[in-house]
Amino acid sequence: MRSPLVLAAGTAGTLDEMSDVLDLSQVGGVVTKSITQLPRKGNASPRITFTRAGMLNAIGLANPGLDEFVKSIAPRIATTPTTVISSIAGDSIEDYVNIADKMDQVDGLEIIELNVSCPNVHSGLEFGADPEALKELVSAVSSQIQSTKLFVKLSPITVGTPHTIVDLAKVAIDSGAHGLTLTNTVPAMGIDVITRKPILSNTTGGLSGPAIHPIVVRLVHLVYSQFAQEAGIPIMAAGGVTRWEDAAEFILAGATCVQIGAGSFANPRTAIKITKGLDRWVQRMSADNVSDLIGSVVV
Repeated sequence: MRSPLVLAAGTAGTLDEMSDVLDLSQVGGVVTKSITQLPRKGNASPRITFTRAGMLNAIGLANPGLDEFVKSIAPRIATTPTTVISSIAGDSIEDYVNIADKMDQVDGLEIIELNVSCPNVHSGLEFGADPEALKELVSAVSSQIQSTKLFVKLSPITVGTPHTIVDLAKVAIDSGAHGLTLTNTVPAMGIDVITRKPILSNTTGGLSGPAIHPIVVRLVHLVYSQFAQEAGIPIMAAGGVTRWEDAAEFILAGATCVQIGAGSFANPRTAIKITKGLDRWVQRMSADNVSDLIGSVVV
């Protein structure tokens, strides 16, 4: 990628809508909305709200569905001037396999990102919390695709289970994934203190933004230092990047690329500003390029 900055799933439109406000050739990649087998309207409003340190969303995976995406949107991927990553989601292994198969045939698509955990929907997206289910899913999808690389997007929350983020990362890679996205949003909730009702129509949603950034920095460091570094596994870090310093932290922790989500809502050109900041940081660190700094935190 020409830049380590990637526009995260669900925050940059279905594909290339952000080209209205920034030059996509200046970012490393863009992740599509999570595409499901059938169209989804998503949750009722209100389904997004801002907190003091981030954003709560319960969009509910609103998307046009696989057939419409392949017919009307996918043909633009080959001419999109950056790396395109397709996020996919499903309620069953059969859903994932079918969507991945169709995406694998799309001209110009380079990476498929499996959304295996999403706090925004009441459905079967629980594969990321169960090693056996995750193994079965990733194995099935990886054996189906031929042309694209496969990344697995994991949840930041494993509390209450005997499994760590490192355990799940190993399962994903051992089952055929080429890389990891760390992480999805954190399950959270907001309450209107006057009406005493949940702010989001879905009651709960996913917390993103600066509030979760230190959490994800730790998770990236754990996965990189305990597993990914030795195995040569690339990590895309996602969580609360609004400044170049946030992106630099992820890189020092072990991330190859950095996704920007909520930060693009605050300023659609955040990725461009961060890219410039990282360029200056690389020079200050006397490094030849940003990849020289991956995982170089001093502990």
